[in-house]
Amino acid sequence: MGLTSAIDLQELSGLALALALGLLVGLQRGWAQRQDEPGSRFAGFRTFGLLGLTGGVAGTLSDGSGPIATIMLAAAAALIIIGYYRTSTRGDSLSGTASVVGLLTLACGLLAATGRPQIATAIAVSMALLLAMRSQLHRFVGRLNEAEVAATARFALIAVVILPLLPDQAYGPFQAWNPRSLWLVVAMVSGFSFLGYIAAKLLGPTRGTIATAAAGSMVSSTAVTAALAHRLKDPAEPDAILHAAIAAASATMFLRIIVLTAWLAPFALSTFAPLALPGLVVSLIGTVWFIRHARRAYPGAAASLVVKNPFDLSPALLLMVLVMAMTLIARWVLARYGNSGVAVVLALSGSVDVDSAIITMGNLPPGTLTARTAGLVLVPPVVLNTLFKAGAAMSIAGWRRAWPAALVLGVSAAAVLGAVAVVLT
Repeated sequence: MGLTSAIDLQELSGLALALALGLLVGLQRGWAQRQDEPGSRFAGFRTFGLLGLTGGVAGTLSDGSGPIATIMLAAAAALIIIGYYRTSTRGDSLSGTASVVGLLTLACGLLAATGRPQIATAIAVSMALLLAMRSQLHRFVGRLNEAEVAATARFALIAVVILPLLPDQAYGPFQAWNPRSLWLVVAMVSGFSFLGYIAAKLLGPTRGTIATAAAGSMVSSTAVTAALAHRLKDPAEPDAILHAAIAAASATMFLRIIVLTAWLAPFALSTFAPLALPGLVVSLIGTVWFIRHARRAYPGAAASLVVKNPFDLSPALLLMVLVMAMTLIARWVLARYGNSGVAVVLALSGSVDVDSAIITMGNLPPGTLTARTAGLVLVPPVVLNTLFKAGAAMSIAGWRRAWPAALVLGVSAAAVLGAVAVVLT
């Protein structure tokens, strides 16, 4: 009998992973407690490695020797609880971190040996990262005020509690409204607004706001624009910085849709990319111009500007209502004119979410549209989306506060239309 038949390599790899994950956690715990007095620690590098291995052994024995595996897990858990009790009675400080980490390490070893190595690895790595960020997290929590904690709880309610409970099916006229999809708009706008607030506190108003706008626009530039427009409504907010962020969000959107077209509808790229590039260039120019203006207008912005808590549902709910209206109109056009109205439907649906138009284009049967026609059909959603964001910004923030950003968006849309005019002549 060969060695490979005598040893189950899959079980052996599971045990090795269980030990490795335990040692990973133990490395962090050992380093964090390296200055503690000998004998004062509940567990260190070796002990956490052994806890992971114990979970792995229990998982390996679970199929043929279930009672023994249960006894092993129960005994290890009991030792962890006893260790916590003895540690908690020695000094004035009380922390259950080590005991909770020990139990999770035991569970990771069990998962690694029972055919779920990805879950075990994800948990162990996330746990080690969370433990390693102890100082940063404590400093962050120490800087929070009551309003920020309340805003975090409200956003969790919106995104984690309400969103999963809403039905994921169509309702209303023409089956146009999906409650979960509509509430996702609220969650996204609120989320980008909150992330922008956190980034501004960590990086400063200029860098934090623009970085969040660019990153958020990889998902939805419309939601980002609505969140920024809500901040722009406040006269105390730095308008040039917010104008730059809206322009940066637009530039990111143009870049994203070019990449998305190359991926999902490559046959349309050769026509569409040259038409979208002028809009990208205009948005980038607007971003740079507003940033330079912000540096002149707010030379000490990082130190002097007060970043206010942005949590407010009004811009999110307003955008949701606009989405409902545009979706209903698009469905009516499709029901009224059928496939002959596909370009109109793409334009109307894409005015809120350009990605949906590109995805729809990519799912059309081969040969439905020529490459030239497909590229031209994608232009109306892009132009309407850009103008839609300009209108949303002005409706939320008001004309006097939002017109510079709306002007950049309008010129970006005009640049795309100008490129179309050149192509068609």
